[in-house]
Amino acid sequence: MYKHVGKHGDKKVVVLFRQVPNEDHMTLLVYSDLLPRIYHDSVMTVLESPVGQQAENFADALFRNFMSDGVNCLEALHKSHLIKKVQCNQIIMTPTPASSIRLDELNKLLTEMAQGQEAVNRMAEIDSNRGMSGKKTRAEPKELGVSPLSRSQPAAIPDSTGGVLTDADLARSRLQQADAMKASAAQLLAEAERLSKEALDLDPTATPNAKPTKKKAPAKKT
Repeated sequence: MYKHVGKHGDKKVVVLFRQVPNEDHMTLLVYSDLLPRIYHDSVMTVLESPVGQQAENFADALFRNFMSDGVNCLEALHKSHLIKKVQCNQIIMTPTPASSIRLDELNKLLTEMAQGQEAVNRMAEIDSNRGMSGKKTRAEPKELGVSPLSRSQPAAIPDSTGGVLTDADLARSRLQQADAMKASAAQLLAEAERLSKEALDLDPTATPNAKPTKKKAPAKKT
């Protein structure tokens, strides 16, 4: 089971941002089967990693990783015009092989989860639903929040939308990443100072590059 994956019509997608800022009804995604091989393998490796699965928005994980040619993953997808903006209600997320939920419904559930246990229980039901009762049978997909009429006319894949992620957007993301790194560095320096102080308390003659002394083995008697 992997987060961030779903379908748009009959096309597999990986959702980068569940909601576009100031456009909560829109999402940003890539069509995984349409990615060039050099990008596809790198994106899927990040997706399946702990970092990818723990990310609230998959784009955050992509921003922290690089393609096999050394280019930042998120920037490479942006500059190649592979990121598309689509309405959330057209995307079916597939949290398990046997269950699915429309992205706008998922967004609503995740918002409600902070407000009550009922939404948490509904989310757990989606994650655990395998469509089985009694003996083992083939699990049947169950779509939540999808009108039967929506299956008859799959949404068409939109044309490339220019400016989905602007250079200013990428710059802001990098500044946020830099701030996070600075905060982490400050914590590491504080920890290093604490450890150095403890070392001096234990041995005032200790120096940063001092090597532990080894006792010479007693000479063998002949």
